[in-house]
Amino acid sequence: MPNQPPSASNLTLPRYPLFGVNLDRQDIPRPIVISRHAMNRGEATGIHTHQREQIVYAHSGLVLVNTQHGTWVVPPSRAVWVPSKLEHGVQAMKDSIMSNLFLAPGTVPNLPKTCAVLAVPTVLRELIDYATRIEFLYDETGSDGRVMRVILDMLNTLHEVPLHLPMPKDTRLRRVAEALVENPSDPRTQAQWAKSCGASVRTLARLFPEQTGMTFNQWRQQARLMAALGRLADGEAVISVALDLGYASQSAFIAMFKKALGTTPGKYFSPQLT
Repeated sequence: MPNQPPSASNLTLPRYPLFGVNLDRQDIPRPIVISRHAMNRGEATGIHTHQREQIVYAHSGLVLVNTQHGTWVVPPSRAVWVPSKLEHGVQAMKDSIMSNLFLAPGTVPNLPKTCAVLAVPTVLRELIDYATRIEFLYDETGSDGRVMRVILDMLNTLHEVPLHLPMPKDTRLRRVAEALVENPSDPRTQAQWAKSCGASVRTLARLFPEQTGMTFNQWRQQARLMAALGRLADGEAVISVALDLGYASQSAFIAMFKKALGTTPGKYFSPQLT
């Protein structure tokens, strides 16, 4: 029987008997273990670490992977690579369905040494979806083991996409950043945001580049891009997304999208490129 998806609200890892010993997912003697679960909007795991390397893959919705170095956004058809022993937390910005791929350290040596957002091709998405129904203690020499080996081979070919949103550490700026992640279409000016968070305009203008490497306007544009990806992946029309996020026209939005990701929204989500 396939394993049932665990609830995201229950952070206790399921344990499985093997040779008289109870094991959680971190200890299961397999190179890769995959589980699927749901997260409700606003739900968060809290900061934690894993001995294994991890890939957080979004089937639907929009989730954030937070570390002390910043935030990585996971829209549908994308994943975040999390090295082992790195403190991180996962937060759902929308109702989301996600899979966690737990990997024995060193199993996918071609992936980055730090957190990164990865493009996931269509074939791999289908394999991950199938693998969530495979027992954790699968037969490595059988058909399930072969599926897992194909997944591992494909993971080694993934490439990074620029979906990192560095989060400021200053508590005032952090409030602004989190509000914009939740509502990137908020039209307030830099001066209005400064007033709302208790900082001067000069302070906000100075700290954003110091702590994120981006100006306030560049950071807001990146937040809007990430919000757009989630909505476009859900099938919303480009014009609706563009206007809702505060762009004057569809063409202005497409120009921003192409500058950031090197292609238009239509091509970005086409099966040939994903």
